[in-house]
Amino acid sequence: MNTKELFSRYEAGQRDFRGLNLIAANLRNMNLSGANLSGTNLSGANLTRTNLSHANLTGANLSKANLMETNLTKANLSSANLSDVDLSQANLSQTYLRDAIW
Repeated sequence: MNTKELFSRYEAGQRDFRGLNLIAANLRNMNLSGANLSGTNLSGANLTRTNLSHANLTGANLSKANLMETNLTKANLSSANLSDVDLSQANLSQTYLRDAIW
């Protein structure tokens, strides 16, 4: 699935995107609030200013992703791979980070 199709499906009301391969995808400025992205490979992805509030990113691979200014309010990042992630100015308010890999 490419980013255009992801956004189209999200806009149509789909929220379950578990296990996708979105390596180096450009998801900049997208609204994916409440999306289920558990187990998704987002390594090297550009998520700058993306709204991921209330999103489920359990076990997601976000290594080397750009999460600058990203809204992660109340997101679930348990067991997610966050190695070499840029979280500059990201909103991590009430974000669940148990067993996240740093």
